[in-house]
Amino acid sequence: MMDESISNYLEEYLTPRRKSLFDKVLAERTNHLTLVTQDVYQLHNTSAVVRSCDVFGIQNIHVIEEKFPRRIDKEIAMGAQKWVSINRYNSTAACMENLKKNGYRIVATSPHGNAVTPEEFDLTSPAAIFFGTEKDGLPQEMIEQADACIKIPMVGFTESLNISVSAAIILHSLTQRLKHSQISWRLSDEEKFRIRLEWMKKTIKNSDQIIERFLKS
Repeated sequence: MMDESISNYLEEYLTPRRKSLFDKVLAERTNHLTLVTQDVYQLHNTSAVVRSCDVFGIQNIHVIEEKFPRRIDKEIAMGAQKWVSINRYNSTAACMENLKKNGYRIVATSPHGNAVTPEEFDLTSPAAIFFGTEKDGLPQEMIEQADACIKIPMVGFTESLNISVSAAIILHSLTQRLKHSQISWRLSDEEKFRIRLEWMKKTIKNSDQIIERFLKS
């Protein structure tokens, strides 16, 4: 109830254009798909993946920082870190446990084994797509624990793509298929409310002081 009152009050600080833009973007957001980066070394790669998540409507990204704790590069993320929910973990096990608890299938990106293409991938249930390090990809033990594997078909001599490029290709294909399906992929009203409130707090100047004054009044 209090959050609703705060939200209504902060709405007064938004322009009609910003309100309309929030509604438009939230209508295209999804938690049916989420993305996970595991110990990505290059800072700009994780930042570029965050940007791709925003572009393709993926609300949550999960960043495992077991070996390489990093901050998000704001220049490369181009402000996307304000709009995408970034969840950080110190271990792969903790990340996988949390995702499974929330109903996600663990999906490894790998060019080998029984991996399917984005066009063949089963979208009927929520999926968390894992991307590994730039040089080695995901460790074999992680691939073996996955519920499914996904790959990008390649016909050249090179067997790998930059992680941010791979993420963009896969997300584009899967989100297009999702939006043309009968799957209930959109955010719930409660999810939209929570995200909108966070966006307002991040974008309204001095929002903490504004909320403090409101609570005292």
